[in-house]
Amino acid sequence: MNIDLKGKRAFVAGVADDSGFGFAIAKALATAGASVCVGTWPPALGIFTKLLERGKMEESLQLPGGRKLEFERIYPLDAAFDTLADASAEIRENKRYREVGDFSVQGVAARIAQDFGAKGLDFVVHSLANAPEVKKPLLDTSRRGYLDAVSVSAYSNISLVRHLGPMMREDGAFLSLTYMAGERVIPGYGGGMSSAKAALEADTRTLAYEAGRRFGVRVNTISAGPWASRAASAIGFIEQMITYTTANSPLPRPITSDDVGNAAAFLLSPLARAITGSTVYVDSGYHVMGMAVTTTPPPGGETP
Repeated sequence: MNIDLKGKRAFVAGVADDSGFGFAIAKALATAGASVCVGTWPPALGIFTKLLERGKMEESLQLPGGRKLEFERIYPLDAAFDTLADASAEIRENKRYREVGDFSVQGVAARIAQDFGAKGLDFVVHSLANAPEVKKPLLDTSRRGYLDAVSVSAYSNISLVRHLGPMMREDGAFLSLTYMAGERVIPGYGGGMSSAKAALEADTRTLAYEAGRRFGVRVNTISAGPWASRAASAIGFIEQMITYTTANSPLPRPITSDDVGNAAAFLLSPLARAITGSTVYVDSGYHVMGMAVTTTPPPGGETP
């Protein structure tokens, strides 16, 4: 039973390099036959497009069967802003922003409608997260830092559903990416990011109902295990996270970005047409564990 997404179009928000889950999801969707557009943060847009133009990502872009991932469109997107008017004059006049046009969520929606019509989308992937104070404990996070984290990492998903939901064709689906810190304590994962992930998961359930009734779309989120993307490396101890979860998962192996990409392709496909409002774990089972693995197994238990 193959996943066939031919004739479908996806918009993946939050792709600026080839190391993150967003890029892996884009590849998986393209492998299944979908066309893929991406949204890139304006300060990273120039570097990203130059890497593509100069062939620096050729290996990463290769798909099975000798095909190559080619983005149908690359749109500037700063999901901190619902409309261009929400951005300060300082940001709008910044050299990395002023020449890219309307970089807001509303602006992206307008560009997609202009390029592909009022009903030109099938899938939207939210691969966005940022917390300016992520290295600070929650207790030491400023109000501004906390609100910025929740705004970009969680509320932006609501904004995408609101603005792009009306543009979705029949059986459309939204997908976001969350992390275990939204429900369990991950020391060092600070700056309000744990709160943002908790909000993202709660919003997934509510949006599944509201957007399902209003637009007829599905809304799910993937809770992925730790992965050493460039963005995740900013936390400062990503390798420690990977080592610990690998050692203490039912399947003692680290996840790959392809694991997340493949799960995303399934959740967005018609094969998952009755799945909505769900947090789907792609973490080698780590989320089921309530105790670290020891070298001496408890009665009836075994260690790998």
